Amino acid sequence: MVRVSYGVWDGVVRDNRGLIPVEIAPDPDLEGFEYFNDGNPIRAFIGDRGFVVFDPEVDLVDALWRHMDRAAEESCGKCTPCRVGAPLIRDALAEVRAGRGSEEGWQRIAALAHQMAETSLCYLGQSSANALLAAIEHFPEHLKPGGAPAPVDNGMSYVTAPCVEACPSKVAVPRYIDFIKDGRPDLSLGVILRKYPMAATCGRVCVRFCEMACRRNAIDEPVGIKILKRYVADQQAGLHGPIFSPDMIPTRLPDSMRVAVVGGGPAGVSCAYHLLLRGYHVDVLEAAEVAGGMARSGIPSYRLPKDVLKAETDTVEQLGGHFRFGQALGRDFTIDDLFEQGYKAVFLGLGCAKGTLLGVADEDPSLKGYFSGIDFLLEVHNHVEYGAPLALHGEVAVVGGGNVAMDCVRSALRLGASKVHLIYRRTEADMPADHEEIEAAKQEGVIFHCLTNPSRILSEDGRIVGMDLIDMRQTVPDKKGRIGVEPIPGTEHAFRCDVVVAAIGQQVDKQTLPASDGVQLDKWGCVAINPQTLVTTRMGVFAGGDCASGASTLIHAMAMGLKAARAIDDYLRHGHARFFPRTRMRRLLNENKLLSGECFEVPVAHQYRIDIPNLSPDERRRTFEEVEKPITAAEAYREAARCLRCYRVYSVVTETAVPGGTR
Repeated sequence: MVRVSYGVWDGVVRDNRGLIPVEIAPDPDLEGFEYFNDGNPIRAFIGDRGFVVFDPEVDLVDALWRHMDRAAEESCGKCTPCRVGAPLIRDALAEVRAGRGSEEGWQRIAALAHQMAETSLCYLGQSSANALLAAIEHFPEHLKPGGAPAPVDNGMSYVTAPCVEACPSKVAVPRYIDFIKDGRPDLSLGVILRKYPMAATCGRVCVRFCEMACRRNAIDEPVGIKILKRYVADQQAGLHGPIFSPDMIPTRLPDSMRVAVVGGGPAGVSCAYHLLLRGYHVDVLEAAEVAGGMARSGIPSYRLPKDVLKAETDTVEQLGGHFRFGQALGRDFTIDDLFEQGYKAVFLGLGCAKGTLLGVADEDPSLKGYFSGIDFLLEVHNHVEYGAPLALHGEVAVVGGGNVAMDCVRSALRLGASKVHLIYRRTEADMPADHEEIEAAKQEGVIFHCLTNPSRILSEDGRIVGMDLIDMRQTVPDKKGRIGVEPIPGTEHAFRCDVVVAAIGQQVDKQTLPASDGVQLDKWGCVAINPQTLVTTRMGVFAGGDCASGASTLIHAMAMGLKAARAIDDYLRHGHARFFPRTRMRRLLNENKLLSGECFEVPVAHQYRIDIPNLSPDERRRTFEEVEKPITAAEAYREAARCLRCYRVYSVVTETAVPGGTR
């Protein structure tokens, strides 16, 4: 860990040079601050929690000027302390940099900084001058020009917020909310489309990591970020003609620059979208006859209408790409075939299309009434969309606690089951499913059996008749802090049901990737990749989404699609992975948890989130019609106004210029 020379962090003053009389305190627990990029030391770091200087030769005035310059640039202009104060502070610091500082000038800077911190309406204004105020109070002797300022590009500044960092795709959430408040849903949608094309889909089924990180959780309720995303996407649908066209692509590459995307699910569509925008010629090879992957067959229509999904997967063709349907890797072509056909790179977005067995006695997938979770949802999809026969009678038991399990139990109710049971070996609080899905299932009448696990499948004449269940109890936490469970001896009991759905996990179908393709799997049965570049064990082949990460979320899959497109672009145009300063800064923030443990210093009025209109439980149990209904423009504005704009600026000063820019 790099040694701090001096600074103020979390209110603790440190001076390891022994130049000022302060109580000796250990260095802040900052890991990874030795170098920003290879061979380029970090000389100083400035954030909302203070500043630390690692190189005592750093010009502190210059560092603070650059930090406030970015704060002034990012000010939304809606409150005077930040709109006026940040530029005035920046300009005053520029005078000091130029050797024209004075005691009176510093008093004015301090007064402006205090006013920003105490009266700004959002966290950007409240926090941007924290480091400056700490320097004025504790290290005034360093606030004089130290000769020629360092070049401005020796370092970078990064603006973010907790919701942005929590989002796998790093969508600028406060920015698209700002545009809603400005009455510009079109510009709001544009912010989202920079990261992925499936805004309306994500606005319906996203698991809302951003809302979990929302600082309003400490006051009342998080901002309804997901419903606002759906609002802006639905506002644009069908109103202004096609959103996407080949005209969006500034430069098309030669026809030889072709990339094959295997799999038309969220990861594949996202990768194809970003490659097309970069000018590549892209073909998407999909085993089914329609695009969408597990988002189409695995998410029921009451959550995601299929016309909404199709409108967004069609983006690939609107941008000039092509789908090749009915083409399955391992059955209709190999990776060797793709390279022989002239593709320069291949992206595998295969998903996890095979269910996981329960692993209990007498389990036989061929039994009538036995389904894996994803097979059951595929049957539901084919029944609802194409009229394929599927009728449920009697009682259905779904084993699992994730979102797939919730989709299974809620779909079983709609298909006529007399009773639907959810069997889960841990507590309800431990369920990985979205809390809203759990509550919806309970409202619709699903019966929960927690701390219960199957031990044997019961069958007669080739048909499911029930399971033996055993009670579970909690034990000690594991290495990750999750409380373990174990069976309670002597608590076995028979449980009668007519259908069993094993919704405990999914895996990659290994038949799609024979050893001859040169793409290895890891110990979990996923495609082995370099986590930074997503390249597999075969040159020119990249992978992302569920097949590389294990069964995850739609937003994770789309994020990996973007990351893969960037990596493929680097591979084909540059021959190596480029350095991305924003990615490096995010890693520093995440690994050091720099956005956690905050408290509010400015009072915030309670204002609870809007009620999202829904079909009643009685109505939705009888139909696959979409449960959530759209909100009005007035409701969207009101919800957007709850955003606290929790932006903050982070700046690093480095020894040499940062490759890839200063932001």
